[in-house]
Amino acid sequence: MTSSAPVAELVDVARTVAREAGALVHEGRPDRPEVAATKTSAVDVVTAMDLASEELVRARLAELRPADGVLGEEGGHRPGTSGVTWVVDPIDGTVNYLYGIDAWAVSVAAVVDDVATAEGRAPDPATWRVLAGCVHSPADGRTFTAGAGAGAHLGERRLALPPSAPLDRCLVGTGFGYVAARRRAQARVLAELLPRVRDIRRIGSAALDLCGVAQGRLDLYYERGLQPWDMAAASLVVQEAGGTVTGLRGRPAGPAMTVAGPAARVAELVALLEHLDADGPEPEAAAGASSQVTGAPG
Repeated sequence: MTSSAPVAELVDVARTVAREAGALVHEGRPDRPEVAATKTSAVDVVTAMDLASEELVRARLAELRPADGVLGEEGGHRPGTSGVTWVVDPIDGTVNYLYGIDAWAVSVAAVVDDVATAEGRAPDPATWRVLAGCVHSPADGRTFTAGAGAGAHLGERRLALPPSAPLDRCLVGTGFGYVAARRRAQARVLAELLPRVRDIRRIGSAALDLCGVAQGRLDLYYERGLQPWDMAAASLVVQEAGGTVTGLRGRPAGPAMTVAGPAARVAELVALLEHLDADGPEPEAAAGASSQVTGAPG
């Protein structure tokens, strides 16, 4: 570990800034939020509150941890000198926020990635180690935290995955991208998977879906297209609650696929997703924006 910062200190910082940003976004939501920009497609939106939330998080981190780097969904990567980089999703579930649906969260995580640092690039889920994270859901007041080796918590309650059910009795969460070719491929996989599980849920926030696995509200979760900020904090919450977070074909979790849940059920779901070629090529994706990897809403 490059940084000498205690994990508990990093958890406290993550919790503090996530809650402050959550209060800003929740209390400052206008009756009709406006779209400030779009990203990979016309329905992949950014609101003014996404920008304000990330600005607040960056400002507070500059006060609390001035030597650290930041990788944010809206503001990109700013390198630091401490070895720690904060990975920030200012609103995970932006479309939900836009429509007044309460399933959205602020996600803040501290990671170290010696490989990426040595190569002068942003941290990567394939090579980073997540030290601390917080996923805060302002609408219902839930705050999930986790520290490497220190467990996962919902508020003061320590989280532990419940005993796993057989795959055909698992409630499975997922999400969809914003480019048409990606959605067609995901719909094909979903049609094959649905008859083999209890049911499917699509909540619209990858961070809350992953935390839902740790809390026992979902048995399993999978999604193609997650970006680093979608998964950084919540993946640690799952792992510290006793779960597994992985990709397909022996790869780590990342944009190609993220699968989370109890180890035995994850292995079954991974095998099924590999059989369905859920991370396969998308030949209809055109050059440019249509070929970009897209994440969960927000």
